[in-house]
Amino acid sequence: MVKVDLEENLNNSEEITLKELILKMQEWWRYLLSKWVIILVAGIIGGAIGLTYAYFKKPIYTAELSFALQDEKSGGGLGSALGLASQFGIDLGGGGGGSEFSGDNLLQLMKSRTMVEKALLNPVVIEGKRETLAEYYIDCNKIREGWKGKPELENIHFLPDADRSKFTLKQDSILGAFHKTLITNNLTVDKVDKKLSIISLSVKSTNELFSKYFTEVLAKVVSDFYVQTKTEKSSKNVAILQRQTDSVRRALNGAISGVASSIDAAPNPNPALQTLHVPSQRRQVDVQANTAILGELVKNLEMAKMSLLQETPLIQVIDRPILPLEKERTGKLKGLIIGGAVAIFLTILAMSITKFFKAIML
Repeated sequence: MVKVDLEENLNNSEEITLKELILKMQEWWRYLLSKWVIILVAGIIGGAIGLTYAYFKKPIYTAELSFALQDEKSGGGLGSALGLASQFGIDLGGGGGGSEFSGDNLLQLMKSRTMVEKALLNPVVIEGKRETLAEYYIDCNKIREGWKGKPELENIHFLPDADRSKFTLKQDSILGAFHKTLITNNLTVDKVDKKLSIISLSVKSTNELFSKYFTEVLAKVVSDFYVQTKTEKSSKNVAILQRQTDSVRRALNGAISGVASSIDAAPNPNPALQTLHVPSQRRQVDVQANTAILGELVKNLEMAKMSLLQETPLIQVIDRPILPLEKERTGKLKGLIIGGAVAIFLTILAMSITKFFKAIML
């Protein structure tokens, strides 16, 4: 009997709670309807703010550049030849060019401070004026206006062909701030497809020319650094072999000239005097030795050049930014609707919270 009464009380409590909830919602709705003028005014003000924002907000220009990376990993027949040469103590390269910057590492390389700074300090010609992208970035974003009245900043410039090692701490700090802003708000680097080696680089900014030039310059800076790093060892080997080949070739030419000079000195030597044949015979030995050495050096040099050619990665640009760039702008109607909706929502929220706290305090 007690159990039945307890269940009935619980059911009545639930019915009362649901009924009270419905009544509270109705009361809240009537309260909002009584404040429709305030809500309408808030919506109009919010819509006006959104419309003003859309009107004065600068459009965002997006520059996109995509390129394919082809990096030979295996040497095939050439790799076998290089391995055979290495058994005889001949190093023709083919061992890679230092650190690997493929895949995700290349994506991070493009966002590194070193690469971004090199791109910013790269001189370009914009509207007939030669200046660095860092200086143009300062001008187009009107950063220098905020430096007025600050002696330590007013005279800071990033001139073309300036010595980076002589930059002041202020210049280093400014470039660091630019790098952080660019990789956070402007620069996007990603693969078009995880299974492909096509990389997409895009830059968004309020200046169309900066978006275009920074995208192209950054891609070139990273490409040059990547190729140089990958082929550094092989390039040094080619340079060494080239110097040795040129040196031996000069010695061979000298030996050939020496043979001719020795013969000219004794055109009709006495067969009984063998000492007259010694100078020309010595020169002929030098010619034969240098000829053999030169032949081997030329073969090694050509193999080293083939190794360098194979190790040089191919970076093929697929799409590059072309003016006019894609423009993203907030529409006036969109700004009006969003501004009004946000203002109405915030007004209703504030009024509801105020009414709730008043009801608690009663």
